[in-house]
Amino acid sequence: SGLPESIIAAACARSGQSVLHVDSRNYYGGNWASFSFSGLLSWIKENQQKTDISDECEDWRKLILENEEVISLSKKDRTIQHVEDFCFGDQDSAEDVEEAGALPKLPIFRASGAEGVAQESEKESLPMESALPEMESQEPGKATDTETASAEEGNETEITSQNESSDHTASESALELGKTEGAPSEMSPQEPKKITYSQVVREGRRFNIDLVSKLLYSRGLLIDLLIKSNVSRYAEFKNATRILAFREGKVEQVPCSRADVFNSRQLTMVEKRMLMKFLTFCLDYEQHPDEYQDYENSTFAQFLRTRQLTPSLQHFILHSIAMVSETECSTLEGLQATKKFLQCLGRYGNTPFLFPLYGQGEIPQCFCRLCAVFGGIYCLRHPVRCLVVDKESGRCKAIVDHFGQRISANYFIVEDSYLSESVCTNVSYRQISRAVLITDRSVLNTDSEQQVSILTVPPEEPGKPAVCVIELCSSTMTCMKDTYLVHLTCPSTKTAREDLEPVVQKLFHLNTEKETENEELEKPGVLWAVYFNMRDSSGVDRNSYEGLPSNVYVCSGPDSALGNDCAVKQAETIFQEMFPAEEFCPPPPNPEDIIYDEDEIAPEESEVSNSPETKPEPSAEESSSGGSTAVKKEDNEE
Repeated sequence: SGLPESIIAAACARSGQSVLHVDSRNYYGGNWASFSFSGLLSWIKENQQKTDISDECEDWRKLILENEEVISLSKKDRTIQHVEDFCFGDQDSAEDVEEAGALPKLPIFRASGAEGVAQESEKESLPMESALPEMESQEPGKATDTETASAEEGNETEITSQNESSDHTASESALELGKTEGAPSEMSPQEPKKITYSQVVREGRRFNIDLVSKLLYSRGLLIDLLIKSNVSRYAEFKNATRILAFREGKVEQVPCSRADVFNSRQLTMVEKRMLMKFLTFCLDYEQHPDEYQDYENSTFAQFLRTRQLTPSLQHFILHSIAMVSETECSTLEGLQATKKFLQCLGRYGNTPFLFPLYGQGEIPQCFCRLCAVFGGIYCLRHPVRCLVVDKESGRCKAIVDHFGQRISANYFIVEDSYLSESVCTNVSYRQISRAVLITDRSVLNTDSEQQVSILTVPPEEPGKPAVCVIELCSSTMTCMKDTYLVHLTCPSTKTAREDLEPVVQKLFHLNTEKETENEELEKPGVLWAVYFNMRDSSGVDRNSYEGLPSNVYVCSGPDSALGNDCAVKQAETIFQEMFPAEEFCPPPPNPEDIIYDEDEIAPEESEVSNSPETKPEPSAEESSSGGSTAVKKEDNEE
């Protein structure tokens, strides 16, 4: 189940609907999921083979009545293409290579219970604590005391003023850092350890590798929704610590907050004044239309050239602050993007971005957990064969699953990849190019190794897309110690490898065994890499799908944008179309706020608290809308 479907499921369950969420995969998240290293290798193998789902039940047509017709659903997931993986690290001895070859014998995806986690962690010689967060995330309906405590801390942080919030979050980040990773001693610098492939395999559960690479804008729609719905209690976050730029073949840090600008050594005093003046203008550019209206038909890059900014400042603003295209972005779009960036500064730290610990794949699971808390039912490994449509009304009445069961419902939410080719004949899709690297050093070494960095690499040729690079350190709980996890993303023009390998070669060296020049040795080494193309269905108009009933709603997969606004907007729009009178994801009631009737309180007072009469009164919202069912479905690929 992807992020939009998970949010809709949570919103429906919260408003009192009966929700069944079925998914043909054996893990949560769909194309928004994150995997351990062995899990990702299994996912790669699965997508390179692409087998159809075999029929288990041949008698399903008996379930279709005379006045009904079926819309068959896809048996194959076509959203992932051109998957190529490479190992550049030391291959070790033959024994180690055999261990790596035995990966398919391990559980393909995360263990479903405590025993599986314990066995897995024993095999990989890891402490039990590292497996526990994964085990918790398997059970959306259960929240631990620790999570509740962290939620209360998060709520307190939100209530305090912005300055206190920043200080509190900074100290929390320092505490997290101390808890999760032993900070390296600055007093005695050690030579970097040489990481081998067998070590990566052995420490595979330390990795949480996202299929989609995104960050959360601190004033974005997803953060607002997490706070409003109180889903934030199920997750922890870490600040992105620095914004980087790639200019003239070098990676350098971009000063973006007021403090960064004045403390920067790479800017002259004149440049600092220029930059602060321009950023101040961008914060309230709507109040000064005379300064930009002559350039409304120009690109943002052309507008910047008229603002008395040096070439380096223009580069920083265009690629690292606004993060927009040099040739396609208009002046107004650039000003809006710059303002959004600046408004997000200072809420939780010196950059506008947050990253969820254990990866972006945690976010859909958090909403799945909220749905389960309010009675939603989840079925993994449960493909759906077809939609059943009433010929007279044209509405969808039910689904028939892979096991020959007919399940009736009032509303159906389907992920785009679930639809067959006949329904999608007129749909044209974009593609996203993705790469994931495991590296041995950061792209920009500083005193602290624990940095979460975002870097935009501008295109070499005009008209080509820029590449967004997000580098994660081990304290984000997404990779093992002494390694970094690097995500590269851009809209596709060719295969992912053709789009992204030139950028990888600029920033990293790919072969640690061959002798390289000194310049190459300064670059971080790539230990392992995977490239793949992912379908971007975010811009598809509903009318492009042929013959869809009015009560079937289509959710798109991940889009190429850095934030999550598209998924949140889509989820809210679909929910409001289904239930216009209901509030979208209201905060759940606190247990102490639930009001009981006097008749129900009386047994408690007489110490008969386990009487069957002692039940909380259902809210009007729940009792009035409890009859309808929303069915969520995801990719039909096993």
